[in-house]
Amino acid sequence: MNQMEQDREEQEISLEEVFAQIEEVIAHLETEEITLEESFQEYSRGMQLLKHCNNAIDRVEKKVLQINENGGLDEF
Repeated sequence: MNQMEQDREEQEISLEEVFAQIEEVIAHLETEEITLEESFQEYSRGMQLLKHCNNAIDRVEKKVLQINENGGLDEF
């Protein structure tokens, strides 16, 4: 899967689904059976998921700001 396909797939995932995946990563990292290599992979996966969350939240904030500018709504 190339980066463009991966980015498109990540955009289709809801924040709730991403939060659930982050919880899975944390639970896996907390197990005693995890190897060092697996922990690095899970850490990397978790960081990518957090990046997706930040990007999604930024997009929502920009939409809210745009609505405020065009519609005259107050910020909240």
